[in-house]
Amino acid sequence: MSVTPENRGDLSRRTLLQRAAAAGLLVTPAAGLLSACAGSEPSKSNDTGGTKSKDNPFGVKDGSAVKVVVFNGGLGDQWAKEDKVVFNAKHPNITVNMSSTQKIKTEEQPKMATQPSDLVMNSGADSMDRSTLINEGAIEPLDDLLTAPAWDSEGTVADSLLPGTVSDGTQNGKFYVVNVAYTVWGNWYNGALFKKEGWQPPTTWEEFFALAPKIKAKGMAPYVHDAVHGYYPRWGLFASIWKSAGKQAVIDIDNLKDNAWKADGVLAALEPWEKLVKDRLLLPGKLDHTQSQQAWLDGKAAFIQVGTWLKNEMAATIPPGFELTLSDYWSNAGDKAAKDVFAGSGEGFVVPSKAPNKEAAKEFLRAILSKAGSAKFAELTKSLASTKGSGDNVQDSALASANALMKNAGSDLISVKFPDFYADLDKESQNLSEELMAGRLTAQQFVDKMQAAADKVAKDSSIKKQTRTA
Repeated sequence: MSVTPENRGDLSRRTLLQRAAAAGLLVTPAAGLLSACAGSEPSKSNDTGGTKSKDNPFGVKDGSAVKVVVFNGGLGDQWAKEDKVVFNAKHPNITVNMSSTQKIKTEEQPKMATQPSDLVMNSGADSMDRSTLINEGAIEPLDDLLTAPAWDSEGTVADSLLPGTVSDGTQNGKFYVVNVAYTVWGNWYNGALFKKEGWQPPTTWEEFFALAPKIKAKGMAPYVHDAVHGYYPRWGLFASIWKSAGKQAVIDIDNLKDNAWKADGVLAALEPWEKLVKDRLLLPGKLDHTQSQQAWLDGKAAFIQVGTWLKNEMAATIPPGFELTLSDYWSNAGDKAAKDVFAGSGEGFVVPSKAPNKEAAKEFLRAILSKAGSAKFAELTKSLASTKGSGDNVQDSALASANALMKNAGSDLISVKFPDFYADLDKESQNLSEELMAGRLTAQQFVDKMQAAADKVAKDSSIKKQTRTA
């Protein structure tokens, strides 16, 4: 899956999450500054003849058509087909032409300057670079979507979103990307196996290394990961950096501060990952995301790190009795932010600036973010949507473990912004993450090379610099 995993960069993310992951327990209002009531103005027509109202805030014209492109990754695309039903229940005279693909950049980027689709889910390994799209004016700011009335609840669209969703989609002071999924990342294990063997799931690296020989004695590798796509191992590495060195250290890294990679705690965060590799605790083989996940399901490894789309992506091959259980990334003694959890919004939609029906694209986004649409998303994907309340009525053990994890979460959500800010630095971090996890780099070499890559970007006056404040 993408971000989609891959939002890779997805992975910018997130401000404050309250005490639970199940959306029904996430009660803190998001984006309070955007809570002004929308839709109170008198109805009026837009330039294309559509009449604006609370139920049609963008003035979508009857008889028009909207082209929606969905990334068909780990979350599948059935949830989007349900959104089409929600949309057409309110707008039966508008034609929705929906297609699915995993080749977003290949198929959609060439159209951006001429005849783009109206709404594009920019996710997956073949996604378009977000900063480039924004800097070149290729995608539309969507701040008016945030202040529009929510589809089927009180208040605005912004009021309906989980914490971090607005900030995750914001760059240069404007909101561009509508992330529809809300993901929790961590280390997964088979709860049934651990109960059978009497193994206590580790919470620290020290506990993991003590458990590893017992796991190996059962003929299993202690750990497996995607060794093909660099953003997969990077999630774990950066979660560890945040936990060890703290939030400010990551903010400094994102802001290209001098010697930010040399801050106290950064190297210490990476050294256990280096030890995991050197001690031969990884399942051998250059496996990609689905291959590594299947190896884990087949009992070849005890732990795998990935996001909460895992169950949906692998639904067809999960063995009977296998209990997908999510635990937090492990910490070290003395970590500055040991309880902070890596969670936030992803799977982003964008509206091309030259889209022929931007009004309908925004209206379709309102439908996606509706209570009805987000509830279907959670039901079908077994993952939270970025709309509050999406998981209220979903009974699922994997989602429940994410909820349990978040109940003990710290005050901040782990988020890394530079992959969304700088495409070249993003790619270098992926490459180096692969090298570290392949045993071809030490933790110290990783730090040194990342610092050199960050310095190169910082000194390049042709690259527009971004600033993170929180």
